[in-house]
Amino acid sequence: ANASMDDLLAGLFNGGAGGGFNSPAARGADVEASTSVTFRQALEGDTVTLRRADGSTVTTRLPARVRDGQKIRLRGKGNPGPAGNGDLILTVSVEPHALFGREGDNLTATIPVTFSEAALGGQISVPTFDGSSVTLKLAPGTPSGRTLRVKGRGVTRKDGASGDFLVTVSVTVPQKMGDAAREAVEAYAAATAADDPREGLLARARQS
Repeated sequence: ANASMDDLLAGLFNGGAGGGFNSPAARGADVEASTSVTFRQALEGDTVTLRRADGSTVTTRLPARVRDGQKIRLRGKGNPGPAGNGDLILTVSVEPHALFGREGDNLTATIPVTFSEAALGGQISVPTFDGSSVTLKLAPGTPSGRTLRVKGRGVTRKDGASGDFLVTVSVTVPQKMGDAAREAVEAYAAATAADDPREGLLARARQS
């Protein structure tokens, strides 16, 4: 019987009639791998050595600005094949930094300040990611948790522009106080005894 057009097309696309699209000359298989890098390596890029499941290693350049959990396709770093190597699918885990965090192109940090600095205002020196420092001005009455923005001191993008550095202040409570400090705090407590920061909380709690 004569072959139908469907049969002819199926043979062509499944490797019949001289090979078609599934010829033996195939690319090597893609390989999955994972690596853990430091916060600085993730932002600046670095050369990393990866170990495959078969024990072999491959060295590759990690691009800058990778994020935690990001998958990167490294062309030609997979298994070899007649038509070339497959790709390496790399999942990157970024270790947290002791001080800095990241929100998109912005760098973040939480900086402790004393109660007197927050209450009276003043200037504080804050370290930046590049190893220098920046001076920030606290307004009198700065609450704990307020975030100050330093323009252009965040992550540098491909186009050369940079995100911002977001500094969140955290008012610290001393764990130990000398006699003079304790007396000063007691005097402050007496002077502000009429101020109740929890006034109205009960009414708010009872709202539906």
